[in-house]
Amino acid sequence: MAQIFKPSANSITAATLLSVAIGVPTVWLAIAGLSRSPANTKVNVPLNQPVPFSHQHHAWELGIDCRYCHTSVEKSNYPGVPPTETCMSCHSQIWTNSPLLEPVRQSYETGQPLKWNQVNKVPEFVHFPHSIHIARGISCNVCHGPVQHMNMTWKGNSFQMAWCLQCHRAPERYMYKDTTRPDREPRQQVFDLYWKYQQDGLTKLSPVEKSIIIGGFNGSDDPAHIEAGKRLVKAYGIKVQQLSDCNVCHY
Repeated sequence: MAQIFKPSANSITAATLLSVAIGVPTVWLAIAGLSRSPANTKVNVPLNQPVPFSHQHHAWELGIDCRYCHTSVEKSNYPGVPPTETCMSCHSQIWTNSPLLEPVRQSYETGQPLKWNQVNKVPEFVHFPHSIHIARGISCNVCHGPVQHMNMTWKGNSFQMAWCLQCHRAPERYMYKDTTRPDREPRQQVFDLYWKYQQDGLTKLSPVEKSIIIGGFNGSDDPAHIEAGKRLVKAYGIKVQQLSDCNVCHY
C-alpha cells in the first residue's frame, strides 16, 4: 500500500506544533503587555488642556496648598476641580495680559466653565472616595505620582484592580506616621509632607517620605515598617478583612 503522506509531512507537523506552542503564549504575552502599556493605560502621557496648567509652578515653585484648588479632597469622593473664580483670584492681579490665560479670562467673562480633560479616571462601576484615603494618611503622590513636579499633568499609575489590591490586601505596607510631628492627624500629614519638602528638600525626609515625594512608593517590605503599619491599621480602625471584598469598591 502506497504511503498517504510524504516523509516531509513529519517535518511540517513538527514545525506546526512548535509554532503553536511558541506562538500562542507569545501572542498572549503581547496582548497582556499592550494592555498594561502607556498606549492603553495612558500612564506618563500628558494630556492637552485648554490652559497649560503647571502643578510644578503652582504647587512647588509658589507653594500653593493642594486644597486651595481641590477644595473637597478631604471631605468628598471627588477632589474637586477649581472654578474659574479660583484661578482669577490670582490672575486678576498677575499675568493679566498673558495670551496663555485668555481662555481663563473668557471663561470668567462669559460664565462658561473651562472644559478640562480628565487625566485620572476609574470606571463608572468603581467607587473610589478620596476622603477616606486622605483620612488614613495616604499621600496624593502614592496614586498620582510626583504631581508637584508635573508641568503638564499625566497619569501616575494604571489604576488597574491588581494595583489597588496590593494595598487593600496588605495596607500595613503603605501606612506610615511622621514621627517628627506625632501630634498631626493623618490627613494633615498628607499635606505637611509637601511643606517639609518645600523647606528642606529631600535631606530631612525619611526613606518612605522620599519615595512618596518622587512618586515611587509601592509599599515597604521592611519588617519594622510593617510592624508599625499594623499598629496604625489598628489605631485607624481599618478592617483589613473587608478591604478585598468586591462591594468595597464596586457598586
